[in-house]
Amino acid sequence: MADLQGSYDDLFTAVPSALSALLDEGDAGASVAVFVDGEPVVDVWGGFADAGRTTPWQRDTITNVWSVTKTMTALCALILADRGELDLDAPVGHYWPEFARAGKEKVLVRHLLAHTAGLPDWDGPIEELYDWPSATARLEAQTPRWEPGSAAGYHSLTQGFLVGEVVRRITGRSLGEFFAGEVAGPLGADFHIGLPAEHDHRVALTIPPASQGEDYAASAPGDKAPPAAGARVRVRDGNSVAWRRAEIPAASGFGNARSVGLVQSVMACGGAVRDTRLLSRSGCDRAREEQFSGEDRSLGMPVRWGLGYGLFGNTYGWGGWGGSLVVIDPESRMTVAYVTNQMREPADDNRGMELVMAAYDGLQGLPA
Repeated sequence: MADLQGSYDDLFTAVPSALSALLDEGDAGASVAVFVDGEPVVDVWGGFADAGRTTPWQRDTITNVWSVTKTMTALCALILADRGELDLDAPVGHYWPEFARAGKEKVLVRHLLAHTAGLPDWDGPIEELYDWPSATARLEAQTPRWEPGSAAGYHSLTQGFLVGEVVRRITGRSLGEFFAGEVAGPLGADFHIGLPAEHDHRVALTIPPASQGEDYAASAPGDKAPPAAGARVRVRDGNSVAWRRAEIPAASGFGNARSVGLVQSVMACGGAVRDTRLLSRSGCDRAREEQFSGEDRSLGMPVRWGLGYGLFGNTYGWGGWGGSLVVIDPESRMTVAYVTNQMREPADDNRGMELVMAAYDGLQGLPA
């Protein structure tokens, strides 16, 4: 069995056992955390931070979690909504006047969070993602691909700029700055959107699936997904210094399972963790208000979208390209987070859900 570091409650032994098995199967490195009532019952890590398998994955190793970052961006918007500073039913143009053109006058803030705004594709060069004014100016000029609110199509890269610009217009701070000051800082969470150079030595670079190289690019998981429109992000892009420095709030967050699990435990625990309250219980519940249910045009598969999160039965959360995942269960006050630098092909990747199911095994043993 692969050697793991960290700690776990005896009831949750199935979780580290599952992670160890994944590393035995050939994965490079990963961390997994389970929080119940805002406290860690599993916090383990193992494997290697590099493709050459010379650098062990450490307690403070962080990696790009790709679209798990969207859950952090959504939390920022929900905090502002809870404070009364952001009206989810307002037109985006109320906060961002330059956006209200080219058929986007009726796009509401909630459409941005629910992937129903009709702006799913990034049609500019990858390099423009690293420049916030250029990225938002491009989105200002885009025309929706469908009547806003009438359909859903996963906004894989664009959602972060859309929500992030609204946050910036309201607060005067970038999404990464707001998250650092209002979320990560108060919680003591080691998660970053726009990574300072001082943390570079801790980063585990993304490793493409076996038989794939650095030009391996993101693709939709569903069989019915249309060919990707616009620019496609490659592994080499995500591993670049420019990507780490940029704030791409849909995809460039860096953290580990402990930090992802801690932050999203706020949503599992009614808005407060360890005496730090970020939003009200009703503000948390808002995330689960269904905005769309049906076939997602970009993903090519059935999806239920809440406000910034995917809905899965009584749970919600989201996963990232390459396997990282967070699942929130408010009824059990549990959050499960899995972070890895080892990609697998999407069709063959059930690692995150295996770990979630292992966490539920432990949950059964807790006193009612």
